[in-house]
Amino acid sequence: MKDKSGKIIYVGKASVLKNRVRQYFQSSSGQTPKVKAMTEHIASFECIVTDSDFEALILECNLIKKHRPRFNVLLKDDKNYPYIKISNEAFPRIYITRRLDRDGARYFGPYTNMGAVKETIGIIKRIFPVKTCKRNLPKDIGKGRPCLNFHIGQCLAPCSGNMDIENYKRIIKSICNFLTGKYEESISELEEQMADASNKMEYEKAARIRDKILSLRHISEKQKVISTTFEDMDVIACEKQGPDSCVQVFALRNGKLTGRRHFILEKTEEEEVKDLTGVFIKQFYEKVVELPKIILLEEDIEEKDLIEKWLGNKKNARVYLKVPVRGQKAELVKMVKENAAIELKRYKENEEWQSKLSNEGLKELACLAGLESFPKTIEAYDISNTGSSEMVASLVVFKNGRTSKENYRRYGIKNIKGQNDYGAMQEVVFRRFKGENLPDLILIDGGKGHVSAVKAVLCDMGIEIPVYGMVKDDRHKTRALCTDLEILKMNGYPNAFRLVTLIQDEAHRFAVDYNRRLRKKRYTSSELDNINGIGEKRKKALIMHFGSVKKIRKADIKELEAVEGVGKKAAETIHRYFKK
Repeated sequence: MKDKSGKIIYVGKASVLKNRVRQYFQSSSGQTPKVKAMTEHIASFECIVTDSDFEALILECNLIKKHRPRFNVLLKDDKNYPYIKISNEAFPRIYITRRLDRDGARYFGPYTNMGAVKETIGIIKRIFPVKTCKRNLPKDIGKGRPCLNFHIGQCLAPCSGNMDIENYKRIIKSICNFLTGKYEESISELEEQMADASNKMEYEKAARIRDKILSLRHISEKQKVISTTFEDMDVIACEKQGPDSCVQVFALRNGKLTGRRHFILEKTEEEEVKDLTGVFIKQFYEKVVELPKIILLEEDIEEKDLIEKWLGNKKNARVYLKVPVRGQKAELVKMVKENAAIELKRYKENEEWQSKLSNEGLKELACLAGLESFPKTIEAYDISNTGSSEMVASLVVFKNGRTSKENYRRYGIKNIKGQNDYGAMQEVVFRRFKGENLPDLILIDGGKGHVSAVKAVLCDMGIEIPVYGMVKDDRHKTRALCTDLEILKMNGYPNAFRLVTLIQDEAHRFAVDYNRRLRKKRYTSSELDNINGIGEKRKKALIMHFGSVKKIRKADIKELEAVEGVGKKAAETIHRYFKK
């Protein structure tokens, strides 16, 4: 369903689409407020016919994820959670990633706490010292000296030829057991190694292995066993309070709690718990790689059989959605629901606290700046550059004292040459205010000169909006506000000071992030990027083989063709480019 601008506002599916659509346009007396609001905005429909209800389910998930329609129930936190990845190489490496690729690698997660993920990686490196570098093994074996990780006991240095593939893969298997909570298998293997070292009178090696076993036992004992069935399962429960809901997920592996996550669903007062649970499962498990065999729910959901089929296809094994009525599993669901209620209460209290701080901050800011009313929409600008290159600007938007990230914008400075912050700021403001939706207040990262420059542009455009500079001290921290004539000290305005500091830091972060991206792009680019058919893999292979673009330029077709991944056609293209 689309509004008059063509924006998708709702995605749904039905076996008989005509019947489903008709429900939305029946007598308004029987409609919920949400449906009434939605039908008022519907201007057109787009229908897609699939071959099966299973295909429709997958398409619905993908479209909701891509377009995030206004009237679909959405998970509030849609960031990419960190995973632990074991790469698909002859000598796999282990590292943290936020991307899920279809590359044959193994992924463990998602995790909600990056600190916990880093701690886990640290433990793995101490107990199972596998490589974390990007060396291409076995191709690069013997081509360089082992790095510092080898000398501090956090890598076995397969790059030096000290370890064969089979022994290395046994260590990777132990890591997988560790990450899935199968500690006893890892401990048994280490005990065998310790006994073998002891029999060979390698007592120092045996002592190091003993310390690893003690560490594993300590970690194992810290994890709480909350199920005696020792099945891999997730437990999901939902708590509703007013317009918001919280869905809590506990992950149990081998009977132990290995992870817990909660998600906030907003504006769900008209939704039933079973509907929210169904929506959540489709959005949450679309990202999850390692699926459990069983998912426990507090009540049955619609499309249960269809969702089981979808999850089974992802896992390549049967997945069961179960609603326990009594016993230990029912108690687990009850416990998870209690946790959902606690998290929802915490979220509401935090929202109330943040709202209070924002309102107080806006009130004090209006008083300090002499504004007639609260500035409901504030736009803040900052310039970032690397000398005279990568000059960029950020625009961040705060509505009612809270970030409105969907309205953030980045600008690459086009018409200003050299390091000219005033000119760059004028260009950005001119480009921004050729559009509509004017803010109530403009804040500029800078002093009186920046304010004067911006006010001159707005005056030429016939726009009247209050403009203030955010002045920093010698340590690059927020100090005061300023006009083009005076400095406004913020003593006695603590909430306004907190709000302005937040806005200034956010504008600076957003600008620096864009500048950093452009710098990285410049540093990693080369003349090879200009050659059609030469992508990242071939570019890397050519540089690794020849060492520099200068040597590639001098190479003949046969020398180019000898590079792995570069065929005759690509070699001729490269040779022809440099010959020209």
